[in-house]
Amino acid sequence: MLLLYMLPMAEGFKHQAFLVLAIILLLINQSEQLESSQTRTLLRVRSLLNYPDILSGWNSTIDFCNTEPTSQVTVVCYEGSITQLHIIGSKGTPLLPKNFSMDSFVKALVKLPELKVLTLVSLGLWGPLPGKILHLSSLEILNMTSNSLYGTIPDELSSITSLQTLILDDNMFSGRLPEWLGLLPVLTVLSLRKNLFNGSLPESFTSLENLRVLALSHNHFYGEVPDLIRLTNLQELDLEDNAFGPRFPQLGNKLVRLVLGKNRFRSGIPSELSSYYQLEWLDLSFNRFVGPFPPSLLSLPSITYLNIADNKLTGMLFEKTSCNVELEFADLSSNLLTGHLPTCLLDSKDRVSLYARNCLATENENQHPFSFCHNEALAVGILPHHKKSKTSKVALAMAISGGIVGGMVLLGLIFMFVRRSNADKTINKPTTRVIAEKATTVYSSKFLSDARYISQTTKLGALGLPAYRTFSLEELEVATNNFHTTAFMGEGSLGQMYRGRLRDGSFVAIRCLKMKKSRSTQSFMHHVELISKLRHRHLVSALGHCFECYLDDSSVSRIFLIFEYVPNGTLRSWISGRDRCSLTWAQRISSAIGIAKGIQFLHTGIVPGVYSNHLKITDILMDQNLVAKISSYNLPLLAEIAGKVGHGTSAPPKDPSTSARVTYDDKVDVYDFGVILLEMILGRPSKSRNQVQVLKNQLEAIMATDDATRRRVADPTVRTSCSDQSLKTMMEICVRCLVKDPAERPSIEDVLWNLQFAAQVQDAWRVDSHSSEGSPISPCEPQHLRVAFR
Repeated sequence: MLLLYMLPMAEGFKHQAFLVLAIILLLINQSEQLESSQTRTLLRVRSLLNYPDILSGWNSTIDFCNTEPTSQVTVVCYEGSITQLHIIGSKGTPLLPKNFSMDSFVKALVKLPELKVLTLVSLGLWGPLPGKILHLSSLEILNMTSNSLYGTIPDELSSITSLQTLILDDNMFSGRLPEWLGLLPVLTVLSLRKNLFNGSLPESFTSLENLRVLALSHNHFYGEVPDLIRLTNLQELDLEDNAFGPRFPQLGNKLVRLVLGKNRFRSGIPSELSSYYQLEWLDLSFNRFVGPFPPSLLSLPSITYLNIADNKLTGMLFEKTSCNVELEFADLSSNLLTGHLPTCLLDSKDRVSLYARNCLATENENQHPFSFCHNEALAVGILPHHKKSKTSKVALAMAISGGIVGGMVLLGLIFMFVRRSNADKTINKPTTRVIAEKATTVYSSKFLSDARYISQTTKLGALGLPAYRTFSLEELEVATNNFHTTAFMGEGSLGQMYRGRLRDGSFVAIRCLKMKKSRSTQSFMHHVELISKLRHRHLVSALGHCFECYLDDSSVSRIFLIFEYVPNGTLRSWISGRDRCSLTWAQRISSAIGIAKGIQFLHTGIVPGVYSNHLKITDILMDQNLVAKISSYNLPLLAEIAGKVGHGTSAPPKDPSTSARVTYDDKVDVYDFGVILLEMILGRPSKSRNQVQVLKNQLEAIMATDDATRRRVADPTVRTSCSDQSLKTMMEICVRCLVKDPAERPSIEDVLWNLQFAAQVQDAWRVDSHSSEGSPISPCEPQHLRVAFR
């Protein structure tokens, strides 16, 4: 338009000068329009982020391209276009409101097509990452750490071939990693820590020749690590807290940081590791590494941190073994090392050295006798290790790599002689023995907090639970006073329950399962592996197991499963029990959130998932802090022993969609959760499926009425202390959980979001109204634990 007005004026000017001036003015006008568009986009981003305090300075008059960057907000422009956007919230930022849409948020961002760097950290973002992010085709760095994004990584991201850094740490992404990740041509940093990814790593990762950082810790990956030896630029590999193994991965020798702790590696340490001259940080702890420990690792020229704790590494150490002067931390604990502790580990006050539970010739820290490491070394590679009860101890041995063949034969002959002798003595009455695996910490606390909407996530390491381990029969006998009747808690179709107290003073619940047919320990190990994963804040967590076997044929006679002891009664006793035990409304919401988190962990936090758990409100136990814990879940081991899944005589109202169980296993648990939620809202139990349906229909009808009517149907003990919105939200999610068609029921993630929303509005209402629900007058007397693991 400006050119049209100027055309008549061209008569008095030189034509060339006029054109130059016109073009300059046109470019200025276009630039102003572009900047105005980008300003509107950033203001739209601020609105979608719910106007956070860190963006309070953004307005329509601000010059974004010339604002002073801060540690939380930075906007970088180049030639009038925004090329970098960094927004970093505070740790623990709550989830964005229910009306937030990740799709709308990304739709706004793609209006900044020149973006090369996008950092969105701790902003409370939630939802799946939309595929339309592909329109940010110039993106080189994407960092969305510490949000609550879930689902899979969108395939559309593969079209951003300029992507160099992808950081999605501390979210709720799940599923397998796509093959195309290994085909991004310039990818140098891939960090996916603290998510719910599973499966094996794509073979395409072997082609990421530009990769410098690969961080996949705290997920649920498993299987062999692909051959990464071609990744000659790789400097950091972090695979901690997964299920990788059994072989040590093939790696290049330019690594600076290598973390393989808390996995399932059970090979030897390759000699090539001693040539990793740039290696500063090495963590191999909590695995099953066997064979000799190379002392040369202590003297690697760059090493500052070395952790080989809780393996089965052997070898003799010497006092004169040298260490790198820069070594700050060395943990050699819980191995089979002999000899003398190197003097260099003790010659510096600034160096932390741990070496307990070996067989070293030192009085410092707890050490085993030499015979312990000798016998254990002979048994390396045998799973499980056999220890005889009430008979002489004879090692069933397989020589370690490099062992003497003659020694193997001799030990075998001795074993056969003793076994034949014992068999002759026990023809009429077979005796039993304990299978005691000596690896004390095979499995570790390995799962993330599993609710995408809780900002203050509690990791498993903070639970205070000991590591999962194998118990000896002697330990259990001492804990229960030889399974005395005073320790007996009950018996069902799936075994006897005992209450025990370990030597450290902690109480445990012990389920004893008697075998009716001959089965080897190996046939149960995959079950034990699953049980060992059942460790979560909102589950009655597994602490360990013990096998007892017949001496004559080594078949299993009894299996003991050891769980934490939860003494504070069932959820029902705190809802519809005595008034003095009644939970407040806020505590009921918190308990519901805990149960839902436990369900989600059973579904997605372990592989394979555990579904169709037939949950009842009496299966929910309350600990001393009134934290809800699911005590009954569908263990395949118990179903296999019983020949079918036993539900007992006190089964909950059954899910009406029995024909859809195979397709909608997760929605079966959602229905059962709805039944529990119904009792939490109304304060009275439902005794049949028909009654559940009647109450569900009543709630559905009440939803359309006013707040006062809804309050009248709620439990009288809480109806005056709950906000209208939180009560309505709880009723809505309860009704949705109980619909007959499983396809119409909400996902457990949707349930969790709504429960958290109910908690937030309840908290806000309490603050606004200066209400104080208080807490239960006094905790009830601890009741006997009712554990009904299936």
